[in-house]
Amino acid sequence: MTGFLKRLDPFILIMLGLVALASVLPVRGSAAVVADGVTDAAIMLLFFLHGAKLSREAIIAGLSHVRLHLSVLAVTFGLFPLIGLGVQAGLSGLMSPALLSGFLFLCLLPSTVQSSIAFTAMAKGNVAAAVCSASLSNLLGIFLTPMLVGLLMRKVTGHAAGVSLEAVQKIAVQLLLPFVLGHLSRPWLGGFIDKHKTWIGRVDRTSILLVVYTAFSASVVEGLWSKVSLLDLAGLLGVCAVVLAVVMGLTWYLSARLGFSREDCIVILFCGSKKSLASGVPMASTLFPAAVLGLMILPLMLFHQLQLIVCSILASRLHSGRS
Repeated sequence: MTGFLKRLDPFILIMLGLVALASVLPVRGSAAVVADGVTDAAIMLLFFLHGAKLSREAIIAGLSHVRLHLSVLAVTFGLFPLIGLGVQAGLSGLMSPALLSGFLFLCLLPSTVQSSIAFTAMAKGNVAAAVCSASLSNLLGIFLTPMLVGLLMRKVTGHAAGVSLEAVQKIAVQLLLPFVLGHLSRPWLGGFIDKHKTWIGRVDRTSILLVVYTAFSASVVEGLWSKVSLLDLAGLLGVCAVVLAVVMGLTWYLSARLGFSREDCIVILFCGSKKSLASGVPMASTLFPAAVLGLMILPLMLFHQLQLIVCSILASRLHSGRS
């Protein structure tokens, strides 16, 4: 138990604390309107920083290892969505429909960047390829995730296919435009950002925490905890664990069968099996109504912590030469 607690990310503990705070002291009324405005600004800042952190060299280099990157993208935006749809269909009637929708949403998200690269390095994988794959996944996710949400989650978005014009405009203004402006500003801001990575990371995480608090506040006001039972939460955690194990097992087995080197197999394993909390939370706030937002990101929060614990253990084993 002590070892498990040591592996818990302090950021996740703070996030859970904010969920508890929102459950007893949700922001309401005019204060909620102000909080929404601040949250929108925080999301724009978050994606501006994402764009500024992505080097032009990483984009160019990402074009050179096509087969590896296509494999990662196939897992992230192909295998995961299929599994998400299967889980939603298989557990329909056994688990909260809103939680199942939230689980499907996490299956449509891009990979993480920092932790994918860190675990690849720890496991003695191809770090340069991991940088390219993770960055490419996040870049394409700005377009692919909203498209997949519109196509596969029409009951939540309220649209038959694709996303509404309003959602497209919101994505363009809050996500894409700041990202592009951030990347264009890299020649001037890149040195500052690289020099102050710790503080930039804190700004990233603070933005996410703000979105989580406002999202859960809105959902609590709409009766979030009357819709979700402890049994649902336990079942959701079990589903996350099984899906993570299946995806990691398949990516490791299939990448080896496809003839990739051990170093590249490690890249596909860690970049393909992970889902981004940093991208997922602000995307959810852009794509879904406030009333269901808390339920949309709850599966992602559980999966994020679980993947960090499992990947840290697995990376240590791979570092020592065990598979």
